[in-house]
Amino acid sequence: MEEGLNGLKRTKYCGEFTAKDIGKKAIAMGFVAKARNLGSLLFVDLRDRTGVVQVSFASEDDSALFDKASAIRSEFVIAVVGTVALRGEKNINREMTTGEIEIKASELAIISQADTPPFAIAEKSNVGEALRLKYRYLDLRRATMQNYLVIRDKIMRITHNYLAKHGFLNIETPFLGKSTPEGARDYLVPSRIHQGRFYALPQSPQLYKQILMISGLDRYYQIARCFRDEDLRANRQPEFSQIDFEMSFVSEPVEVMKIAEGLIKDIFAKTIGLSFKGKFAKIKYKDAMERFGTDKPDTRFGLEILNFNSYAKECEFALFRDAAKKRGHSVYAINAKGLANSYSRKAIDKITDFVKEYGLPGLAYAIVKENEVTSSIKKFFTEQQFAQLISALDGNVGDIIFFAAGERTTVLTALGALRLKIAREHNLIAAHTYDFLWVTDFPLLEYDSEEARWTAMHHPFTAPRDKDIPLLDKAPGRVLAKAYDLVINGEEAGGGSIRIHQRAIQQKMFEIIGLSDTDIAERFGFFIEAFKYGVPPHGGLAFGLDRLVMLIAQTENIKDVIAFPKVQNASCLMQGAPSDVSAVQMDELGIDIKK
Repeated sequence: MEEGLNGLKRTKYCGEFTAKDIGKKAIAMGFVAKARNLGSLLFVDLRDRTGVVQVSFASEDDSALFDKASAIRSEFVIAVVGTVALRGEKNINREMTTGEIEIKASELAIISQADTPPFAIAEKSNVGEALRLKYRYLDLRRATMQNYLVIRDKIMRITHNYLAKHGFLNIETPFLGKSTPEGARDYLVPSRIHQGRFYALPQSPQLYKQILMISGLDRYYQIARCFRDEDLRANRQPEFSQIDFEMSFVSEPVEVMKIAEGLIKDIFAKTIGLSFKGKFAKIKYKDAMERFGTDKPDTRFGLEILNFNSYAKECEFALFRDAAKKRGHSVYAINAKGLANSYSRKAIDKITDFVKEYGLPGLAYAIVKENEVTSSIKKFFTEQQFAQLISALDGNVGDIIFFAAGERTTVLTALGALRLKIAREHNLIAAHTYDFLWVTDFPLLEYDSEEARWTAMHHPFTAPRDKDIPLLDKAPGRVLAKAYDLVINGEEAGGGSIRIHQRAIQQKMFEIIGLSDTDIAERFGFFIEAFKYGVPPHGGLAFGLDRLVMLIAQTENIKDVIAFPKVQNASCLMQGAPSDVSAVQMDELGIDIKK
């Protein structure tokens, strides 16, 4: 029979009882994690979000209470009144923070009964993700899952305090706005009042926060909800959160980066006690691509990509020689030092298949042995040339070197993925370590060969470097941006830029990416209008909150750190969304479903 609380108020959370409470009256409430009936003794592990405390019932002390407690099952919600007592020496559980004590019960209220759950609420279980997400409210009862959300809460609190301390105002921006499609598809919301017209959910607060700078608010931030209707990949959600801030009267990236770096240091220090001295390292985009094959390099290990064009130009191997001489092409290598014995012919074939997924036709290799070098390409070099090549690539006994040639971006991307694969398979990345790296000097534009036009690498409001402004007309591909990303452990944790604040440059940017006056007016009319009335120089940055929590919590699944995530097809298994709506609702919106 279920009961009310009858005026009971808990004295502490379950995980907060200690030996200091021995002899004191205790009132505890929570879920039953486990009940063990030993005949004359009944032990209940009572759980809440802070931990577990053991409650004991003895039939010789109170037979009626014992009989009532015997009805308790896993996941019942109960309240107990009792006295904190020291456990017997043999019964102390050193693995529990409350393992020295127990609550000897004198009263019990069964607040809510529970059916047998579809899976055990246990830390180590092989429950499939689909079942866990269908019953997310049960999955969230696990201590690990609750800890992820506790970390998320801490990060948000630290963020609020830090940015407030630095003069930022917490300002909310609308969810219902105008569709300005750039990049991913917008989530559209039909208007009942303005039938046939739609709001769009924000992919980011980009325009709003710039408008706030034009409004003179000077420093803005929010933990913003963002929405993107795109095909989902691993660790991507259709709705996500970002720590978003913008500041006025800044003209160089270093000014924004200083605030962002201070925030990250504060978050890591106060969540996991990790402190940093000095500034985060920096690398230019061009160097990151050339050395690591990606604009978000993980530099916790070596395996850097090596360019050997100068050697390849003189060899007889046509593939290498031609790539070394052809514009936009190149030859590169990775020296997997000391790993030669790990790669059989079969293993090398698997690696070749792996890089093919990135558009690379194949790989060559060389294995450095005690008295010789075994290689699939040795015959295309003179003996001296090949010896010089192996020496230049720091080849020593026990090393295996992988070579690739072709279109520069394709080769670098493939080898960038390969170095990560090798590092993970051979445990080259030290556990529980963090690597912080600023990537700067991104290209302002990139050329879309399919559409035969320039596109903004970040977004069309990113400012070019001052000295590159004259190149906008003559050589837009050579213009670098005042943009910056912070990379943590090979993941893009956040990024931002100094924004364009001059009308003429903003107009030029729109022209370069192929927007007509009509396009500009339809998509950004209100924004361009605002530019007529004075714009301070400004810039900002956004951190992906979900990814930041994932990195700090050291889980590899972004769904773990979101209370109610979507699955791969953007649906919610627990709620059953998206779902059909009634014909009445559709009629009110003036919408008919196309069959």
